[in-house]
Amino acid sequence: MRPLRRLVVLDVDSTLTRDEGIDLLAGYISPETRTHVAEITAAAMRGEMDFEASLRARVRALAGVTIDQIASATAAVRLTDGARELVATLHDKGHLVGAVSGGFHQMINPLAEELGLDFHHANTLEIRDGILTGELTGNVVDARAKADTLRAWAQSTAVAMSDTVAVGDGGNDAEMLREAGLGIAFVAKPVAREAADVAIDTPDLRLVLQAMGLSD
Repeated sequence: MRPLRRLVVLDVDSTLTRDEGIDLLAGYISPETRTHVAEITAAAMRGEMDFEASLRARVRALAGVTIDQIASATAAVRLTDGARELVATLHDKGHLVGAVSGGFHQMINPLAEELGLDFHHANTLEIRDGILTGELTGNVVDARAKADTLRAWAQSTAVAMSDTVAVGDGGNDAEMLREAGLGIAFVAKPVAREAADVAIDTPDLRLVLQAMGLSD
């Protein structure tokens, strides 16, 4: 019998990483812009605002940020405790690991490569002449898109939805948490906790292994 292979999909900002990438980028405009953007981010994660509308408003505030500043912000992002161990252990046991984010490919691509993720998907910031225009390109990765991505990756790898695990903290993770075989709310807002099967309140991703029954 083939060993069970599971697909684990993680949110990025405030789950796989400790930081909200868009808030870091906003800091290059001004401290006031960072505060304003962070307030919108928090409201969106609590499920109090439409995610796409909130994202586009925040991205408009980033107009003028340079690609060098994006690189600096990316380098400043902190991995959540246990992130490397979680990914390595899951891979050692034959499972697949992906990340889906309402953040940005420009910041997440290096992280995905560093961790050796099997999949990743995020929004794309529009850049002209090395500077952010304040717009996005392509479709927005919102709550529905996150759930759709989970299903698409499961289908492409022949993993049953009952064998999928989703981990997230915010309102835009709720649909993904509900649709996964195991939804894990990670240091989460109430809207995400209500959608999940399990809640982890300590910011250590190694606890995901325990929730999956994989801890030694």
